[in-house]
Parts: sequence; C-alpha cells; structure tokens
Amino acid sequence: MSWLEVENEGAIRWLRINRPERRNAIPVEGFPELRDAFKDFESGEERVLIVTGRGGSFCAGADLNVDSIGEERPIIGQHKRMKVIEEAATALHRVSKPTIAAVDGVAVGAGMNLALGCDLVIAAESARFSEIFVRRGLTVDFGGTWLLPRHVGLQRAKELALSGRIVDAAEAERIGLVLEVVAVDALESRAREVAESLLAGAPLAQMFTKQALDASFGMSFAEALSWEGQSQSIAFTTEDSVEGVAAFFDKRDPEWRGR
Repeated sequence: MSWLEVENEGAIRWLRINRPERRNAIPVEGFPELRDAFKDFESGEERVLIVTGRGGSFCAGADLNVDSIGEERPIIGQHKRMKVIEEAATALHRVSKPTIAAVDGVAVGAGMNLALGCDLVIAAESARFSEIFVRRGLTVDFGGTWLLPRHVGLQRAKELALSGRIVDAAEAERIGLVLEVVAVDALESRAREVAESLLAGAPLAQMFTKQALDASFGMSFAEALSWEGQSQSIAFTTEDSVEGVAAFFDKRDPEWRGR
C-alpha cells in the first residue's frame, strides 16, 4: 500500500498520508510522488482536494534521519533534495482548484506548510502546529517563508518561525492559521461539508478568483482592477456565466460545465 492514498468521492478528491507509525512524515524520496499527486488532481475532473492524514496525525514534515542531513553530505546533494521539495510545494501552489487541509494532531515543519499551502485549513481540537525547523538547526521550507506571513502577519510569522514553538488549535484559530476548529470526530465530515459548499461555485470563476487573491499581495490596487477587468471579460463569455444567470432567474441550482 502506498504511503499516499487517493480516494475520489464524487467531485471531491481525498489525499491521505498514511504513515501513522512516523506521524505521517513524508519520506525524503516521497516528495516527487506528492508533487505528482497535486498535478494529477489539477488535470483530473474532481473539483475540490482535501489533504489529510491517517492515524491521528496530519504530517510531521520530512522524515529526517542521520543520513539525510549533516556535513558528510555535499551541498550539491542537499540542493538536489531541496529541488524536489520545492517542486511539490510549487505543484500545490499552482493548483487552480480549491484545496482544503483537514488537520488532526501534528502539523509541523513541511507538514505545517503543506497545510498552509492549501486554500482553507480546518483543524481538529487535537491539532498542533510548529515551524519546527530552527529547533533542528534548519531553515523554513516548503514555502513557509511566503505562506506564514500571509496568514498571521510578518511580526507573528517571525515569532513562530524564529522560536519553532508549538501552537495549539485554539491559538491557531485566534491568530489566523486555521479557518475553524472542530471536534476530532467531526473533522472529516466538516471538511466534506466545506468542500461541498465550494462545489456551488463555477470552476472557471473560482480559478480566476483564486489566482487573483494569491497574487494580490504583490499587486497595486490599479493592477488588481486590471486583473479583475481581464478575467471578468473572459468570464462573461463562458457557458457557465450563461448557466449561472439562467439558474438565478429559474430559481434553481446551476449545473456547471467548467467552460
């Protein structure tokens, strides 16, 4: 059985990390598989991705061992290893469809940034987050230096990343790391409910909106308006916009076609 499980549930795809004996740490050689899983979802027909873990943990980051780091490994080898981690983080970032992290237990290191790389984070009361890197003599990776300040602001991001301290679910919700906190036994059902609510939106409209929001911190107001104007002009020409208006006047749910 693969450490990475894929299950389709109608228009929802579940991606589950299944290494509970290692608190769902990602094997160093497993990042290409994670990258490919994101690319496969992007090219597939499913419309929402839920990332979660088995056995009471979300993800304990990369599965480090004494042979994976240290002075005995030349820097070129470390750089090659980091490139595949970067590719996995980039593949998640480039997914144009909605993504949800359902976090139970630990989400630390790259595991925390895997969660933050999703559009929405739903956490169980048991969830614990940490940018643990500095406590291992390492620096933040898997996109955390970009993702974390966008969730909690620069000063809080520095405090979390420079200390590597553990953040419990209640604090994570308070400071904006997660969207909401639910009981452990309600985690998957709530993630499913949120995913189903996202299915109410038109796929192309969601794609344009997600791209604009992700880029917004690097755009001026004028640039954002220009982006909106261009994407809206395209949206007006789609079959989905015709269907959306017709469904509104017919007082029915629209049937999206994604074109």
